[in-house]
Amino acid sequence: MGNQLEFRHLKYFLAVAEDLHFRKAAERLYISQPGLSRQIKQMEDDLGMKLFERHNRKVELTEAGDYLKNELTRNLRQLDDIINHAKLLHDGKKGQLKLGYVGSAIQKIIPELLINYRTENPDIVFSLKEMDNQKQIEELLNFNIDMGFVRLEQVPKTIEIKRIVSDSFCIVLPKKHQIDVSNFKNLSQLKDESFILFDPEYSKFYYDKVLQIFQDSGFTPLVSHLTIHASSIYKLVENNFGVSIVPKSLTSNNPKGVKFIELDGIPQRTDLSLVWNKTNRNPLLNGVLDLVLKLTHDN
Repeated sequence: MGNQLEFRHLKYFLAVAEDLHFRKAAERLYISQPGLSRQIKQMEDDLGMKLFERHNRKVELTEAGDYLKNELTRNLRQLDDIINHAKLLHDGKKGQLKLGYVGSAIQKIIPELLINYRTENPDIVFSLKEMDNQKQIEELLNFNIDMGFVRLEQVPKTIEIKRIVSDSFCIVLPKKHQIDVSNFKNLSQLKDESFILFDPEYSKFYYDKVLQIFQDSGFTPLVSHLTIHASSIYKLVENNFGVSIVPKSLTSNNPKGVKFIELDGIPQRTDLSLVWNKTNRNPLLNGVLDLVLKLTHDN
């Protein structure tokens, strides 16, 4: 990198790379369009590479420019995290941990984590956000979260994955449904029912595993509703819109108006796994990982 390249050049480059329009980027940066063009030209000259292709009014990133945009975006996010961490230290905090999770993790794992960790580390700031499996992987790759709780088996090479809970499945029925634990034999008894399932967009891997349960039971389910929230499933089942199948870990809150039958005689199980980016440099991450793995091992 030449001596003339400064942080502002990176800021200007990213603005143009995002907008692919010099005038719009200049307006967003509160500088003149000719001034922005000169700064980008100076950056290209200093690096000895072309970052943009300019065709009349059309602007496109070169291959090198596209790579630079992606890497700078990722690394500047890390820089933001470093600065934010420093601010927390200045304010008397030890730092921040950002967690993503699927709904079933909030039932037990995350509350136990927070209670145990905050007892010993009251100066840690936790940020929690529920999101689907794929979104968590994207956020881990972009360093927007530090760790996640997912129902996946395959992840990118830079992501570490560790199974922490292996769940059986449970049928969800209205309280007054004629089938209960005493007369349940197999899932085919419910082949004429409507089923309410988790949306495959939330986790295609999980959805395919549930469909495998039906396949092994000899029928294709009539799926009447798809949702991403367990609470919606329970409310729909309670009001006789259908029945459902959920992981056992989602039954611990004993929702009103429904009952559960565990499918303990089938081979299918669904794993809740802890995931994190191997290159994450948050100094708090290893301590929390150790605690989560200890908690889940003890359970």
